[in-house]
This record gives sequence, structure tokens and C-alpha cells, in this order.
Amino acid sequence: MLDLISQIGITTFGLAAIILVARKNKWGFVIGFLSQPFWLTTAFINQQWGIFLLSLVYEGIWAYGIYEWFFKERNNN
Repeated sequence: MLDLISQIGITTFGLAAIILVARKNKWGFVIGFLSQPFWLTTAFINQQWGIFLLSLVYEGIWAYGIYEWFFKERNNN
């Protein structure tokens, strides 16, 4: 059951994140970041260690996007 929940989370959050980022909406990075626990869970359950490692990398990339869009000071010159 946990794997099914993870698959639904991956689909829902993943699609929403991609659509929002494509529309240059900064919230896509937050949604993408929130999708990572679902990826990590399903990768762990199915012992897909390459996907597990890749999900950790993606989590860092989503976090970097959050930093860039929400916290980095912009130079308006």
C-alpha cells in the first residue's frame, strides 16, 4: 500500500512541479522538493539504489531552485 501511495505522490507532485517550472512559477521548485520523499520511499521499497541516489541528487537540485527563487538577493541593476 505504501508503494501505491508513493506512486500516486510521484505522479501528482511530479507533474505539477514540471508544469509550474515550465510556466516559470517558483512554486514548482517547492512542489518538486516535496515530491522527493515519494521517490525515495518507492526506490527504497523496491531496492532501486540508483534511483534512490538520483533522488537525493534531485532533492539537492530542487533545494537549489528554492534558494535561487525565494532567498537569493536579486541585483536590480
